[in-house]
Amino acid sequence: MVDEKETTEEIFLPFSKEIPEGEAEKDFMNVLRMVAPGTSLRVALDDFLNAKMGALIVLDNGNLGEIVEGGFTVNTKFSAQKLVELAKMDGAIILSKDAKDILRVNALLFTDISINTKETGTRHKAAERTAKQAKTIVLAVSERKNKISIYYGDSSYQLQRSSEVLRRASETLQILEKQRDIFDEYLMDLNSLELRKHSTINDVCLVLQRVEIMKRISDMVQRLLIELGKEGMVVKMRLKELTGGLQKEEELILKDYFGSNHSSSLDLLEKMDFDFLLEPLNISRLLFEELHDKNVSPKGIRLLGKTNLLERYIDLLIGNFENFSDILSATNEDILRVLGSESMLAFFKEEIYNLKEKVNLGKGL
Repeated sequence: MVDEKETTEEIFLPFSKEIPEGEAEKDFMNVLRMVAPGTSLRVALDDFLNAKMGALIVLDNGNLGEIVEGGFTVNTKFSAQKLVELAKMDGAIILSKDAKDILRVNALLFTDISINTKETGTRHKAAERTAKQAKTIVLAVSERKNKISIYYGDSSYQLQRSSEVLRRASETLQILEKQRDIFDEYLMDLNSLELRKHSTINDVCLVLQRVEIMKRISDMVQRLLIELGKEGMVVKMRLKELTGGLQKEEELILKDYFGSNHSSSLDLLEKMDFDFLLEPLNISRLLFEELHDKNVSPKGIRLLGKTNLLERYIDLLIGNFENFSDILSATNEDILRVLGSESMLAFFKEEIYNLKEKVNLGKGL
């Protein structure tokens, strides 16, 4: 069994809290994709850092209006080399919305000074106010701090070097690996308890808790992968290995215990605050509305689905018995009546025996 203290351990999720949520988060992820390693824009930004140059780059989304004045119209196809050379002039560089063209250089930004900004430097103040006022993407490169800041609407993010992002992704994967080990152990316990007809609400909630924790950590890695671009291939492969089958297992558990209400139960789980999720008792109160130590039996959808029984026979068993415990306790006559033949009865008994043997031997299902 997993040590009970593991269920409330604090899990560190290394990602900027400045990233917005919901639809705004999706938009911001698209912004990060534009500057991911391997893109032409990222090559230029890295060149700025290496040359210790400053720059202010604005993407024209059609809302710049009177914010931009002066400068020189160039209307040339984007390349990293051109951008670096043109940035040697003062002022802002205006790119097309898709960053495929350089529209104007040496431009001045006249923003509304009443717009609040947390920045102190002139370049970064102009960047943040422009992003907020025009609801567009602005990139500010600081030669003094050697940092790249992204502003998008009301959101901001400091772009990290690939090596730093890769380090954070690797550390997060290690946390995910530990959570996967805990999940696998809890799941094996649940398998055994369900087959012995001793499963409780708490046993179910411990498994669901780990799935949701892993899903949240996986989301963190996914965000870091966006920032890594082509350099995150190995991390992406390992993430897929660690999360394989996870959501399917969760779905089957919820169908087992909540039937047609499984989608509503999943919504409740996914909307839980992370701190709230760390306590299994919170899950049992919210989902089951029962005492956490109360015995509960699944319908049998998940475990019967791991046998070689055809789906139509599984459906017959689940439809004719109240739960999995009743199926396991049923007499040969009851099973025969449902499955319809002696050969199917024998096959059913053999499959249940094999299932119990695998669980007893600690084999994954």
